[in-house]
Amino acid sequence: MEHDSDGDGGQQGGVRDFEEFYQSAYARLVGQLFSVTGSLEQAEDVVQEAFIRALDRWPRIQTYDVPELWVRRVAINLAVSEIRRLRRRAAALLRLGAQRPLPHLTPQTLEVAEMLRHVPMNQRPVLLLHDVLDLPIEQVAEQLGLPVSTVRGRLARARANLARRFAADPEGALSHHGRP
Repeated sequence: MEHDSDGDGGQQGGVRDFEEFYQSAYARLVGQLFSVTGSLEQAEDVVQEAFIRALDRWPRIQTYDVPELWVRRVAINLAVSEIRRLRRRAAALLRLGAQRPLPHLTPQTLEVAEMLRHVPMNQRPVLLLHDVLDLPIEQVAEQLGLPVSTVRGRLARARANLARRFAADPEGALSHHGRP
């Protein structure tokens, strides 16, 4: 590649240097972090995140004697933070687990869930709150923090999706009972 005299070549070289650094250090760091986390997936996640952070700071980090030490330190800190977060979550679940009431999944609840699977995710809460729980549109808008016009539009699109589904497959659109 020709050397660029307007200064852009230095940027390109920095990116190329980072890519070479990444290629040379990634597998080694994942192996090291696997030893810390015990999970290959988590090791890959924290190493990848550490490299993303290193890329943002590459002009400074590339001047270090051993840039890999910085990336390893960040990855270890991320792994330790994740382990702490998971421990806090597990402790909270253990405290609440015995007190947690079992969900009430009636056949009707399961049918509604199956029906809602056939509309886009952003339309499901509107359809549930208005058509299943009989809340007025204004209250649905308030609960979801949406303008009334957005609620009306999502509701219309959700109903149209379900109508098309019923027209295409009247027996399979919901359950075998044929109730919404």
